[in-house]
Amino acid sequence: MGYSLDFGWLADATGAIARGAAMTILLIAVTTLAGTFLSILGAAGRRNGPLLLKRAIGVYVEVMRNTPFLVQLFFIFFGLPSIGIRLDPILAAMLAMTLNMAAYTIEIVGAGLDAVPRGQTEAALALGLRPRQVFVKIVLPQALKVIFPALTSQIIIMMLESAVVSQIAVRELTYEADMLQARTFRAFETYFVVTMVYLVLSMGLRRLLVSGGRRALGAGVS
Repeated sequence: MGYSLDFGWLADATGAIARGAAMTILLIAVTTLAGTFLSILGAAGRRNGPLLLKRAIGVYVEVMRNTPFLVQLFFIFFGLPSIGIRLDPILAAMLAMTLNMAAYTIEIVGAGLDAVPRGQTEAALALGLRPRQVFVKIVLPQALKVIFPALTSQIIIMMLESAVVSQIAVRELTYEADMLQARTFRAFETYFVVTMVYLVLSMGLRRLLVSGGRRALGAGVS
């Protein structure tokens, strides 16, 4: 039995696809900012904090890296209400994505911190800089330059994983695709179009991150 392609419905679906893409972009923007900030704190704490903090961060990283993101999302959205903590679907999605991304990027940022020669820290301290100043002004910029390609890849991966949050009715790109497919019964065309949108978003985000990284961190970012 033949199958006839039909993209006639696409004109009426452009608004829904655009809204879904906008929500996906919002989710990854918040996740990138919050997740990167948490990962910097976590990596610094894991290397310079008290023993209890180091162990707590280590447990957090292992738990998040060794459990499915979907389970983490369901735990936050469906599990927490059992103890009186109820979150809006979008907030739950942002929290789950941020915690998941931070667990992976703590390791990435940590590798960058370890790559900065110890002698630079010692020299800066000898010149009278405070430890926090040394970390923010000398160590962290060099570490970010080293890890930027890996950090960029992790952000892209997280954006693609954001499709999972459609399971808690967050109206991002995959959710809108599911709704369109249910209305039009054109599964092949719907998911083909949405696949292309994800491809454009991924390539555009990578270009944006690389361009922004070059300006913020200087030469060496690719």
